[in-house]
Amino acid sequence: CLVCSALVSTVAVGLKPLHVANEALNKKRHILEATQLMREGANIDELFTKIEPKVVNLATGEYVPSIDPRQYDQRTAAKDPRQNVIIPPDRDIAQIRRRAKYATVYLYTKADQVTYFILPIHGYGLWSTLYGFLVLEHDANTVFGLQFYAHRETPGLGGEVDNPAWRKQWQGKIAYDADGVPRIKLVKGTVTPDDPHARFQVDALAGATLTSNGITNMLRYWLGPDGFGPYLRRFQSMT
Repeated sequence: CLVCSALVSTVAVGLKPLHVANEALNKKRHILEATQLMREGANIDELFTKIEPKVVNLATGEYVPSIDPRQYDQRTAAKDPRQNVIIPPDRDIAQIRRRAKYATVYLYTKADQVTYFILPIHGYGLWSTLYGFLVLEHDANTVFGLQFYAHRETPGLGGEVDNPAWRKQWQGKIAYDADGVPRIKLVKGTVTPDDPHARFQVDALAGATLTSNGITNMLRYWLGPDGFGPYLRRFQSMT
């Protein structure tokens, strides 16, 4: 038992750097896929040079130049009492309990103008916390894509968040109404095209009500005043 335990521990420690590197590569791949920059057979690290990460103070919406975004781990910071914020239950619609004070955003820029804002989001579904990226266009309001890179939702039900056909529905949807309130949501059944609110709506996942509700709440939290709301408002005021 002692020998086996020692071997398992040694292998785990030895493989940890590889595991961390693979996780980072997986996130990069999903960011590139969400922005439709991924190409079959292309080098992920090379393509990712077009993406610029920056650390944002969520309370002020301002960048934090003193923190290196390539070294900053938002998920680890969320567990550190010195780096996190406890979310009051009445505001914790994403059911995450706490969040980091700072978040890493990713920018795709052309001709010195931001083309895509790539925002890390997470929130609870039915069985798990879903981690993904919401991509907004240059107006910081029009959705370009939504992609999850980690979850444990039920295959064929909540797991349909990975279905390309469902993900495609998000493109062109609007996140905020004219008053700056997050209105994006999943609706039961199918979106009615002539509904005046259709631009804010996406078809819910069939048979996965709790996962669908979780995604709506997650998006509204991270687009709201406790999430990326202050950051996005800075850009919306310039358009």
